[in-house]
Amino acid sequence: MHSPFATERAFHRLLTAAGQAPSVLNTQPWRLAAVRGEFAELLADPDRRLRVSDPRGRSLHVSCGAALFNLRLAVRTAGHRPLIWLLPNTAEEPQLLAAVRVSPSGPASGRARELYDHIGLRRTNREPFGERPVPPHVLADLRHAAACEGARLVTLERHAAADLLEHIAVADDELGKDGDYQAELRAWTMSGNRRDGLPSYVRGPGCADDPAPVRDFGTRGERRAVRFESSPRLAVLTTSGDGPADWLRAGQALQRLLLTATVHGVSASFLNQPLDLRDMRRRSDPHHRRGHIQMIIRLGYGPAVPRAPRRPAAELRGTPPARPREGCAV
Repeated sequence: MHSPFATERAFHRLLTAAGQAPSVLNTQPWRLAAVRGEFAELLADPDRRLRVSDPRGRSLHVSCGAALFNLRLAVRTAGHRPLIWLLPNTAEEPQLLAAVRVSPSGPASGRARELYDHIGLRRTNREPFGERPVPPHVLADLRHAAACEGARLVTLERHAAADLLEHIAVADDELGKDGDYQAELRAWTMSGNRRDGLPSYVRGPGCADDPAPVRDFGTRGERRAVRFESSPRLAVLTTSGDGPADWLRAGQALQRLLLTATVHGVSASFLNQPLDLRDMRRRSDPHHRRGHIQMIIRLGYGPAVPRAPRRPAAELRGTPPARPREGCAV
């Protein structure tokens, strides 16, 4: 069987799959390069890094990890087994986040094909969710999805979720007073002002509640104010460490659980303001038995929402380094 990196048509399929991944402010900060038709390399796109809100590059790595998971699914459903090397040469090639080779394999599992088929159906949903609870068996499947990628999904009970919403509101208020942060936010989210020329995508309805269970990405006066669910179902995605490899694993876990949620008809959005504030202060979480928080996720059942605009596949094609790198499989 031919390598999935060997032909233009096959590689375009990989570019398209990777390009559907979620990313911070829809920056899509990745490129994918085919090297001699033998393997692929996932590269960070430094022009799309958020210099103010993501000085450590954590959100960029999480976003690229989500793209890497989609790439793995595309390779697997093409009849190959993906072999992944994370951060193979950070000293000399810091933008090289992962190398992907393939080995012969049998047909993909039914679950892998199901997740791949839902790549184009996954949405970030910033609308109000219904009051219907997410069933325990679905939450268990989401936790299993995160665990498969070396992360942990911790679902919060009502009181813990209420406390976290208060922290989110405080962080949102503090970020609202930071001029540089707000300018960067506008550059990537406001209609007609996105740096890459794509349409604005993130502006949902304004929130009539306090604390708000969604980000306010625009001017509140320009949008309809609605009330959200009375007790949002919140979960946090954690990793045992808090370095670049952990962030890449968190991104892969995030995308696996989001696709699993999509299979179950569950909607998701993100409430990462406290994490942005932490990153801007260049702090890491103190050690905790449940790990370092990488994402704050709101889960529930929401209405259908439009797909976020994506970069053309041709823009995602990167230039490979001069030579291949070897590393340790993960």
